Amino acid sequence: MASELPRYTLRIPQIYLDKIRYIAEEEGRSANKEIEMMIKRRIASYEEKNGEIKFDS
Repeated sequence: MASELPRYTLRIPQIYLDKIRYIAEEEGRSANKEIEMMIKRRIASYEEKNGEIKFDS
């Protein structure tokens, strides 16, 4: 079944991708899930300092 999540092509240096893959494997996750976790943590950190980011529906 195809995912309904939006796709985004990420261009990063190979060394970063290799390190993310290493961390992901150590944590028992895919590289994609590891990147998702990193993004969630960064958003939470930003919102903690600056308030919740809200969008008009």
